[in-house]
Amino acid sequence: MSEIDVARLADWMDNAGLAGKGEPLEARFLSGGTQNVIYAIRRGEHTCVLRMPPAGAPPDRDKGILREWRIIEALDGTDVPHTAAVGVCADADVLGRPFYLMGFVDGWSPMDTHGRWPEPFNSDLSTRPALSYQLAEGIALLSKVDWQARGLSDLGRPDGFHERQVDRWIGFLDRIKNRELPGLDVATDWLRTHKPLDFIPGLMHGDYQFANVMYRHGAPATMAAIVDWEMGTVGDPKLDLAWMVQSWPADTDNPAPSEMGYVDMRGMPSRDDVVAHYAKVSGRQVDDLDYYLVLAKWKLAIVLEQGFQRAGDDEKLLAFGPVVTELMRAAADLAESTDYR
Repeated sequence: MSEIDVARLADWMDNAGLAGKGEPLEARFLSGGTQNVIYAIRRGEHTCVLRMPPAGAPPDRDKGILREWRIIEALDGTDVPHTAAVGVCADADVLGRPFYLMGFVDGWSPMDTHGRWPEPFNSDLSTRPALSYQLAEGIALLSKVDWQARGLSDLGRPDGFHERQVDRWIGFLDRIKNRELPGLDVATDWLRTHKPLDFIPGLMHGDYQFANVMYRHGAPATMAAIVDWEMGTVGDPKLDLAWMVQSWPADTDNPAPSEMGYVDMRGMPSRDDVVAHYAKVSGRQVDDLDYYLVLAKWKLAIVLEQGFQRAGDDEKLLAFGPVVTELMRAAADLAESTDYR
């Protein structure tokens, strides 16, 4: 855990005119890894959250953290659940790396519940469907943001988005792989010869799942914020939808152990119902969902293969090995069985 210089942070906040000027500043480490460290910052009655790259992160994370700030700042004033944009510092001389401050969210993350939903969602299965509908609604609302009007025209390259996917990710895989992945050729060939029915560029999260949202305490379930915008870009929002539901259990009344992941999916609505809610809120058609599901499974397999290849003795990364092969086979199976043409 890296420490931050609270005196320098307080001076910067004072000069930036942020709340709590002159008050003592307390910093409490919340979480962190190789890409980000996160602190709760308290000054008097004011609390916010600081996010920055750790000292050992590669230099390109500096641009990444400023990119994240642009997204959450652009979301202010929209109906997308998000952390409020408080302030940003691009000057690495202050704390050693660029950083930003965002609003503190009084809520909970599914990643912090150790596989058990907090009450009443753990014991009362009738409260769980709202968790899923809120999850779908979050990206549905995100897809409706006018990203050009919000100053994000240069955030991504929507032109040619789908045409680039296969060559980009196959090139990435070729640089890292040292084993064959059954189903790779089938899924890749299918993606080269298929496209979605339409493509309406929009703001997308890039890694949308239960792990990257927060809910407010209590029932009914209400999403408090979408978080962790490292992969955020302007692209195809329906890929976020497919990413979210690509491993959704076929039977949520009795999901298979392999379909449970890091959250208990019993009592959740069906995938079709969740997708229909997304379509209703977003206004986007979802008749081409199978295309996005093949792409999501195929792409996630490649992303996780990188972790597996560098696992060494890391048991968590080694566990990606069979997940990758299962995902790639599933992408190929869907490509061969779907009636989407």
